[in-house]
Amino acid sequence: MTKTPAEVELLAESGRLLALVFAHLDGRPLAGLTTLQVNDLVEAFIVGQLEARPASKGQYGYGFALNSSRNNVVCHGVPSRDDVLQDGDIVNFDITLEKGGYIADSSKTFLIGNVAPTAKRLVRTTYEALWKGIRAVRPGARLGDIGSAIERHAKQNGYSVVREYCGHGIGREMHEAPQVLHFGQPGTGLTLREGMVFTIEPMLNQGRRTVRTEDDGWTVVTADGKLSAQFEHTVAVTRDGVRVLTLRPDEARP
Repeated sequence: MTKTPAEVELLAESGRLLALVFAHLDGRPLAGLTTLQVNDLVEAFIVGQLEARPASKGQYGYGFALNSSRNNVVCHGVPSRDDVLQDGDIVNFDITLEKGGYIADSSKTFLIGNVAPTAKRLVRTTYEALWKGIRAVRPGARLGDIGSAIERHAKQNGYSVVREYCGHGIGREMHEAPQVLHFGQPGTGLTLREGMVFTIEPMLNQGRRTVRTEDDGWTVVTADGKLSAQFEHTVAVTRDGVRVLTLRPDEARP
């Protein structure tokens, strides 16, 4: 479950490259593109420029380099030539990258054009909730401390936390132990130790936390049709705290 210092550095290199993928998207106008076009841009950049592998492609039979979850899609949205990004949308791109045998995983919710203030507030609060969880990571802390910090911030701002999906350990495999819930009680759950590497990836809904999976078997949407947002980072427990392995060039640690 824990990684050696050398393994953490290999994961950090994958994370650094993955952060560059998001920077590549930040520099492009996304309105008017289909989510399949974005997928193809990301795959070409990962393979051609970074000489790495999109780790989600082929995983569990999935055929794409990313998940694209727009508006009321909570997670696992499938890129499509019919899914056009439009002014006012919010869309989460969840991307994994493997380099040197180690995988990093991260996601960001993008604002497309002129987004309504209510949607901006959801996105901002979700990002804040991610960092509330990250700040709870240190040796001796418990997994429940992470979930509690996220859930408390969400509820204080009037949002619900999706419970069906969680963060996860990561390394040579995309999904490893432990599971990292985004809700819970402080002082409960697994004790964190130096060398653990896992993702934190809260999904917050405007309305109820209830979700359903569409007929494609992948796409998860809010049951009430209201908006959902998500952010994700891969983190490592260090001797005295936490290291964010997928920190993007556009963000300083809040």
